[in-house]
Amino acid sequence: MRNQYDVIVVGAGHAGCEAALVSARLGCDTLLLSIYLDTVAHMPCSPSVGGIGKGHLVKEIDALGGEMAKVTDKTAIQFRLLNTKKGPAVRGTRTQNDKVRYRTNMKHHLERQEHLSLKQSLVELLVVEDEHVVGVVDQMGVFFQARAVVLATGTFLNGLIHIGSRQIPSGRAGEFPSTALAKQLCDLGFAPGRMKTGTPARLARNSIDFSRFNEQQGDLQPKPFSLFTDAITLPQISCFMGRTNERTHELVRRNIGLSPLYNGSIRGVSARYCPSLEDKIMKFPHKEFHQIILEPEGLDTEEIYASGTGNSLPYELQYELIRSIAGLESAEIMRSAYAIEYDYIQPTQLTATLETKLVKGLFLAGQVNGTSGYEEAAAQGMWAGINAALKVQQRPPFVLDRSEAYMGVMIDDLVTKGTNEPYRMFTSRAEYRLLLREDNADLRLLEKGYQLGLHDAATYRELVERRKAIRSELERLQRTCVRPSGEVNALLQERNSAPLGEPASLAKLLKRPELSYTDIEALEGSASALAERVKQQVEVECKYQGYLRRQEAEAKKFKQMEQMEIPDGFCFDEIPGLSNEIKQKLRSIRPSSLGQASRIPGVTPAAVAALMVYVRRFRDRGNVQKIKVA
Repeated sequence: MRNQYDVIVVGAGHAGCEAALVSARLGCDTLLLSIYLDTVAHMPCSPSVGGIGKGHLVKEIDALGGEMAKVTDKTAIQFRLLNTKKGPAVRGTRTQNDKVRYRTNMKHHLERQEHLSLKQSLVELLVVEDEHVVGVVDQMGVFFQARAVVLATGTFLNGLIHIGSRQIPSGRAGEFPSTALAKQLCDLGFAPGRMKTGTPARLARNSIDFSRFNEQQGDLQPKPFSLFTDAITLPQISCFMGRTNERTHELVRRNIGLSPLYNGSIRGVSARYCPSLEDKIMKFPHKEFHQIILEPEGLDTEEIYASGTGNSLPYELQYELIRSIAGLESAEIMRSAYAIEYDYIQPTQLTATLETKLVKGLFLAGQVNGTSGYEEAAAQGMWAGINAALKVQQRPPFVLDRSEAYMGVMIDDLVTKGTNEPYRMFTSRAEYRLLLREDNADLRLLEKGYQLGLHDAATYRELVERRKAIRSELERLQRTCVRPSGEVNALLQERNSAPLGEPASLAKLLKRPELSYTDIEALEGSASALAERVKQQVEVECKYQGYLRRQEAEAKKFKQMEQMEIPDGFCFDEIPGLSNEIKQKLRSIRPSSLGQASRIPGVTPAAVAALMVYVRRFRDRGNVQKIKVA
């Protein structure tokens, strides 16, 4: 039996799948271990991918050479572009997916990936020698050797399901928790926390009166998530929107003592941005109703995901709650709602590569780092998988900063600030979100994927040609002028745009918010032969040029702070004038740059200025190597 690998990935959720695939694609012999192979890439909660902020992560995974976007396109049964009435920076793609097709499609890619082995195994022990991980041992006592290990354990560390007073040790419904590994992480010195998430009931389609709900259709012309998807092939179907009512709310209020979330049984921290129905009713008593969405779980199943009804009430009360909602008076529950508590590791114990500071060669990704969501997990999995492979190959680490990608924002938030609640990606977390749009993820990151070895030369050449086409078209629009005429002003009037009184460049006209690139084509009297991606980028560049230049200047200043590196082993205690609290924070996080130090909560601008002077002094004197570890 083969048991020697370059990289071992523990856990085959969304983080583990991306980690294993990218490690293997970088040429490392990789082993992916899953407690149960039939739930590889499972969607245990919502049957959806993307959304505001989250969709940005999926696009970035795709641009770097990951798999999530491709599998999403192959298995999506509804596409919606959100925030279409707002600017491009905050638009986000969201899909409903066929859950079974998603996991079987992803498993298909894993099983056929060169350099990747997939095995069913419950890991109980990390083997650590001289503060470096050298492998894992499973529940059967089998030792698998590795030069790097990625833990992507999701909600399995000490997982505990709550349904009323019933407590069921489980990582997900019907699956074993991981208890021995959770204990060992504590013994190794990792600081655990406890979080809570949950999932609503699944209802039988034929027991629902859909006429009492408002139909929510997807986009008529869906745009794929992936750059590499030519067409959407599955049928597109609708979701249905409804609402709770006073009867629903009264049921929850009257029985709130039976909810483990409110009677003290659950101690884990809940997700602020995805509250349970109990939380919504108790914390927002003035609300007359809360929205629910019925989401199909697939084309070949009758199960309907009742989004917005998540709770941890006893089973019999769940029936009363569901049937209090208009259209669900006769609804049958196929799977009950539940809450689940699980352990996570405080992510400030990780470096920017997601390698742990305590054990070299050990990387953490996904919910084990205190995040929530499939997309956040997949992005971390790709990040950790890349860096695990690069470490094995003795190549420089892969890190993106906050001005380059939403991935960079998320990782920096986690390792610099930590989290006390399930972390979720939002566009508001990004300082440079006008630069970090969904539509330009490939322009930002595809070249980096190519440099890593995750894209072929043909893909990179297409990117180079597209960049040239964008620059060329922008220059042409600047040079080309339109003169006032009856025909031109008539078209402008149709678009509710001011008539021309003097010649204007096409670029200047395209800056007008009411005009699109299609209108520019109409003014010229012919359709452009340029690709739609090129036209889209040209329009965004023209309309937001001033704002883009301003953010680019801000990002340049930000990079100057990031480029001032703090040497490994730097002794923060030697800096005069810093409070003991700030010194403790700096010792704990051990920032790699002045920029990261400035983002540590509680580290003041005065402290950053003092740190900058001290780092420069030792760098200028050539004494950096003389600084001893505190």
